[in-house]
Amino acid sequence: MFLVNKHVVVTGGTSGIGLASACLLAEAGAHLTVVARNRERGQSALAQLRKINPDGQHHIWEMDFANLGMVASATRKYLTEVRPIDVLVNNAAVINSRRKLTVDGFEETFAVNHLAPFLFTGILLTKINREGGRIINVASGAHDFVRGINFDDLNSERRYRIFKVYGQSKLANMLFTIELARRLERRGITCNSVHPGAVSTSLGSQNEGVMARLLPLLLKPFFKTPREGAATTVYLCQAPELTKVTGKYFFDCKLAKPKPWAEDFSAAKHLWAVSEKMTDFIYNESV
Repeated sequence: MFLVNKHVVVTGGTSGIGLASACLLAEAGAHLTVVARNRERGQSALAQLRKINPDGQHHIWEMDFANLGMVASATRKYLTEVRPIDVLVNNAAVINSRRKLTVDGFEETFAVNHLAPFLFTGILLTKINREGGRIINVASGAHDFVRGINFDDLNSERRYRIFKVYGQSKLANMLFTIELARRLERRGITCNSVHPGAVSTSLGSQNEGVMARLLPLLLKPFFKTPREGAATTVYLCQAPELTKVTGKYFFDCKLAKPKPWAEDFSAAKHLWAVSEKMTDFIYNESV
């Protein structure tokens, strides 16, 4: 019953794990705000949520996480009209087979997967319930693809390797989680990260080439469904036993042990400082 009439914001909520999470949360009685890049997909998701929970107050926020200026301006606009937020699920992500730059000049995977949620969360922080609010960052076991953040080449200018770049962005999610949890420790808001497992979604479907199209089909029998992949996210949103748990990493609805470099508090603090500079946004320490 924890989620009945609670307000949950889900980024990347128009497909895959994000949409599955939103639907499961609506089934649990929550009011959903889904952040969408594509208006048509956003309206489709909204229709599904209203069908599942007709009494819910469901909304779509339209913004492109590949454009930090849009993220900042749109979030501030919505901030003036949004009801208090009980749970924030940072789920939006991309994976690119080739290096792409955003309009801000940042490598897109790092920008969308880390910089945008860092900025988005910071702006929304004043609206998150300080009596039990929860922030869930959808990370990944892909943080095992790297051995730390390459601060000397965050834009992957020297070399672009798809899994390394994606893995670094997911490691950034986890370091963001532990540093945000530390900063919010006495403010009644928890922050945890989750590994959804290998899930059959549309992630990476925009990529070109034969293997980009064939690989998901070949691996699909071994993947979880989006609803199965969303289970741990939903667990973190509502489990009463997690009320005071923060800065942790979960997999299959259980506490999990990440790689040591995902618990590097020195790297987390450094990433925070770098992220504030890259996004041109300073977190309000008094929030």
